[in-house]
Parts: sequence; C-alpha cells; structure tokens
Amino acid sequence: MSLLSVRDLVTEFQSPSGTARAVDGFSFDVQPGEIFGIVGESGCGKSAVCRSILRLFGGAPARVAGGRILLEGAGDLAAMNEHGLSQIRGRDVAFIFQDPLTALNPTMRIGKQISEVIRRHRKASRAEAREAALQLLRDVHVTSPERRLESYPHELSGGLRQRVVIAMALALRPRLIIADEPTTALDVTVQDQILRLLKERRDSLGTSIILITHDLGVVSQICDRMAVMYAGRMVEIGGVREVLDAPSHPYTRALLAALPGNVSRDSELVPINGAPPSLIDPPPGCRFSARCAFARPQCTTGPAPALRSRSGAAEDHLDACILSEVSDVAA
Repeated sequence: MSLLSVRDLVTEFQSPSGTARAVDGFSFDVQPGEIFGIVGESGCGKSAVCRSILRLFGGAPARVAGGRILLEGAGDLAAMNEHGLSQIRGRDVAFIFQDPLTALNPTMRIGKQISEVIRRHRKASRAEAREAALQLLRDVHVTSPERRLESYPHELSGGLRQRVVIAMALALRPRLIIADEPTTALDVTVQDQILRLLKERRDSLGTSIILITHDLGVVSQICDRMAVMYAGRMVEIGGVREVLDAPSHPYTRALLAALPGNVSRDSELVPINGAPPSLIDPPPGCRFSARCAFARPQCTTGPAPALRSRSGAAEDHLDACILSEVSDVAA
C-alpha cells in the first residue's frame, strides 16, 4: 500500500494577469521507504506540487483547487482544515526548504529552534528536548554539536545550516520528508554529503522522501523512481534507471541531450529552443509541442496526451506522448 497517493492534483496561483494553473492534473504514489524524485525546468510546477501537500505556500495567493492527497492513516490532506494539517506537519510529513537560512529563525539559537519542534508535538521537558536536539545534530554529523546548539543560523556555513534543517525535519521521525531543492546553493562536495545523509536516514529509519530538483545527476544518485514535469503536467514517470537510460518522452530526451556530461569533445550541447508556455493561458494538446523536434499537427489539438506504457518498457514506465516510437520519428 502506498504511503502517499496524489490524484489529479490541481493548484492555482492568482496574479494581476489572471489565474495560473501551476499544477494541472498531477498524480503519483510514494511507497514506504522510497525516494521519489520530481524533476523539470524552473517554473514547471514541481515545488508547487510539494507545497500543495501541506499547503505551505508562504503567504502566496495560492490554493489547492482540485484532486486528492491521500496519506496512509490520515485521510485526504486536500480536504483537511488548517488545524488538522498542523497536526500532520512535522509529525507525519516534514519539509526541507530550499534555502536553510530563510527556513531558520535568525533571532533564535539552533538548540532552541530544534527543541521547539520536539516540544510542540511531544511531551518533553526543556532538558529532554535539548538532549534530543543534541542527539539529532550528532545523527546528521554536525561537528561540535554542543557548541552548535548555542549558535545562531548566520554563524553556520550553508552546509551546516542545511544539516540543521534536516535534523529539524527528522526530529519527530516523520514517515515522509519533502526536500525542495535541498542542495541548490551548496558546493559539489557538500551537496554529495547532504545527499548521502538523506539516503542514510532513509536506510536507517525507513523514511520516504520526495526530492524536488532540476539536477538529473542528483536524481540518478539518490532516487528510486522519478517523474518528469513540464508546464504543470507530468510527461514521464518510472524507475530512475529506466527513465534515464531509455527516456521515452521528447522532453526527457531533450533534458538529457542538454547535459554537459552527455556531450563528447567533438560535439556541442543541444539546447531546448523556445520557452515554456504561459500557465495562465496554456495551449491545447501537448504543452511541449512548440519546442518539440518531433511535433506533429495532432500534437497541438485536442486534450493533453494521457500517460501510457510502451511496448517493451517496464510496467511502471509511462509517458504522455502520442508518437508510437519517438526514436523512429525523424526530427
């Protein structure tokens, strides 16, 4: 049984120009102990998907306009009121934000911030919460943890701040952690350390993780399954190895072709021409069609293509393209 089942999620943002449907009919499952990646260009809606799960929109004029978000044992989070969600946040589902400096209170010491998370959901004295916070810092390999408890966020490096945010996410041993671009601002060495830390926590605690990223290398390194998102919709989903080794949607193929690691010395990077469509007034049909080298007239009319499996592909490897065999179609 899935730990999380998201079905036909629709999330809308209001702007002076109109209503932008940032997420338009997005569905996926996360299994117990699984690391599930969602990838795509900036602005494709991947962060909106995960913020919708706990309705953490940071004051933005956004709402979950449709769909279901089913958490095992808790019901439909999309239909839950704010009080009910406040009991889920942290205890069952925790969030790791992209920028740890803005996720932490700059006026509070690290020890107090972690202790408050513990005491909010668990009966614990100040001393017990402090000792638990100290152990959490040890668990995420923070150096000199006793001294770090007394530090303010600005006194720590970016890597240490991200470890603190992860410690806070782990404080109540949630069943699911949502990590929104957790390594974006970190150098390669620290990024690798953070990814190994997340995987280590998954392996030791059995925690499921949803990882949001634009970096296919990160997905390849840590995820079990992945979904590729474009302009608010899912275009491909499957096991990481199946999707990266045998991508079946033209957008996934274009992303991989644009990676420096996939280009030889004698060839050039192949950029994806054009720009994503407006989410306020998106075009009919496949939203990638205007940028797709394989597009046909039928790609630009009618409803968006539904996800489907291809002959010879893994059962859970699906894509949303009308072309029978992308590799056989001339550009």
